[in-house]
Amino acid sequence: MATIKDIAEQANVSSATVSRVLNNDLSLSVSDETRDRIFLVAEEIGYKPSRVKRLKKENELSNKQIGLLLWISSDDEKEDPYFSSVRLSVEKRCEELGIAIGKVVRGNNVDPSAFHQMDGLIVVGSVDMEDIEKIYPNRAAVVLVNHLLNNSNYDSVKLDFQQAVEDVLGHLFHLGHQKIGMIGGFEYVYKLGPNKKGPTAVDIRQLHFERVMKDKGWYNPEYMYTGEWNTASGYELMKEMLGKSDRPTACFISNDPMAIGALRALHENGVDVPSEMAIIGFDDIDVSAYVNPPLTSVKVFPEQIGRSAVQLLVERFEGREPVLHVTIGTSLVVRESCGGKK
Repeated sequence: MATIKDIAEQANVSSATVSRVLNNDLSLSVSDETRDRIFLVAEEIGYKPSRVKRLKKENELSNKQIGLLLWISSDDEKEDPYFSSVRLSVEKRCEELGIAIGKVVRGNNVDPSAFHQMDGLIVVGSVDMEDIEKIYPNRAAVVLVNHLLNNSNYDSVKLDFQQAVEDVLGHLFHLGHQKIGMIGGFEYVYKLGPNKKGPTAVDIRQLHFERVMKDKGWYNPEYMYTGEWNTASGYELMKEMLGKSDRPTACFISNDPMAIGALRALHENGVDVPSEMAIIGFDDIDVSAYVNPPLTSVKVFPEQIGRSAVQLLVERFEGREPVLHVTIGTSLVVRESCGGKK
């Protein structure tokens, strides 16, 4: 049976060095060449094959560095914690795997050389594809997260917006609603420069909302409102909706911060929720369960989104060639803001 001493003799290093390398001791000061030689000898003489294979993989990952590019600012993250949850999940999973995050960059005035030394890049949010290629031309080592536009050349992770919207509307239909409105946000494909906002794109939730409502024959463009992705905008848009003589009996709102602002407007105008207007949000952020009334919302899983993005990069490091697109499901969490039970 092969031993550590056998490996040490053939690799021309001490047994202590072999032991520390095979235990993935990253504090050990030893060259990559020596580490590779130790693993090669261990494999050749059959030293605990399954363990050596696993340790070799861990060692290879520990030498990787990835970049993380986010279009959203730190202040925007505070407004909508969904994006901070995705970022933290990426960072946590990298830490678990021993992968270093070499750069975390937000979208304004990105140095074109910022990611050149990285082994991979995760892009969170919709960034102009030409700009991405300028800063990181290796398509096979880029993962797009929550990118608005489908791009078959890149690995990607996205939410199942179609099923989410169908769940929302199916629940409202079940409760007897036909006059259903929507409050959403302007979507942009962001540029990596001083002129941050690039071309606009339609919110995927809105596209599916319109499709389902038109199939039912209940779509009313007068019930559609669009603004910024924040609480103040949700408040103002709901006030605008309430100012019309014809208003919907239910409203789907594209994120929870906007929905919380809308609830404030409803309270100020004496509109009872849910008997006069049912409300459903999106993201199911922590505070949604504690507003008055507690907000029904589409629960997303940002932790899984972040982990999946890292996993796609790891598979690329291990040699996967075909492009993969991962779709993460959602779940409708029913609370008092829409009435009824799921």
